[in-house]
Amino acid sequence: MEPTSERFINRCHENGNWMSQLPENLWDVPLHNLSLPGSHDTMTYCLDKNSHISVNESKLLQIIDKCVPFIIHPIIMKWSKTQVLNVSEQLDAGIRYLDFRIAHKPNDPSDNLFFVHMLYTTAVVEDILLEVFKWLQAHPREVVILACRNFVGLTRDLHYHLISCIKKIFHSILCPRDVVPTLRNMWTYGYQVIISYEDMIEVMTHCELWPAIPYWWGNKTTTQDLIQYLESMKQNGRPEGFFVAGINLTEDLKYILAHPYGSLKKMTLSSFPYFISWIKQQYPGPESKCINIIAGDFIGSDNFVTDVIELNKKILPPLHYHSNELD
Repeated sequence: MEPTSERFINRCHENGNWMSQLPENLWDVPLHNLSLPGSHDTMTYCLDKNSHISVNESKLLQIIDKCVPFIIHPIIMKWSKTQVLNVSEQLDAGIRYLDFRIAHKPNDPSDNLFFVHMLYTTAVVEDILLEVFKWLQAHPREVVILACRNFVGLTRDLHYHLISCIKKIFHSILCPRDVVPTLRNMWTYGYQVIISYEDMIEVMTHCELWPAIPYWWGNKTTTQDLIQYLESMKQNGRPEGFFVAGINLTEDLKYILAHPYGSLKKMTLSSFPYFISWIKQQYPGPESKCINIIAGDFIGSDNFVTDVIELNKKILPPLHYHSNELD
């Protein structure tokens, strides 16, 4: 679905402020017990077609790309792109969990940080953080979780630079990790951003950073296998805090080379009806088999975001949630 379609515009109008429109009986439910839509590999809509292969990809793929870039590069682009909507459009559509894979390009003397998924992006991290901040200013009762992950090529100095940018840009709207993240608490204190940071050294140093959010990544190429994986994870019980169930199919180099005329988009869209059926059967909440964040690829397609949000209607009025700050 194209971002400019009438159907997309209508959906954005409905979902741009969905948190502020939740019934009052959900305002004291911790966000990790609500159903939140997320985007997997959020920034791949702006992959750089002239980018080198990321240094954390296999040596074989890097060698092939150097030898026959005119053949392999277009194929990699098709299999690396997981989103077509930009960050503001994703937030407008109702996405509240953004999956930021952050990297520093090798041999780059600057502090510029980019996003990465096999290839690097054209967008710079600081610019995207500013875009998120501006969106939040226009939506003061919405809350966004930013999952900062991977950190390919980041030194301690670059971590310091990134965290300084995060604090400078979001400042007073950053939610410290000692606050129970209910909507009522977030609105009371003016918090709008939760930063999940996949580096425990930095998390222990900065109270504004939350530990890495677990991501149920099935690493499967078929819908049936992925749903089976997610169901098996549910049987083991959900984590106590935030966690992500990823409904994103995954390909490896062997699969990509075996399907040179395919793309991740074709693969994903053909599976969407099955994923939507699975989503509608889920329940948010604190119980062991409940879900929290559901992240997908090409999130503007079908009714993915709306269906995830609608799951919150299944939550009964809270009897045992606590909205005060943690001791």
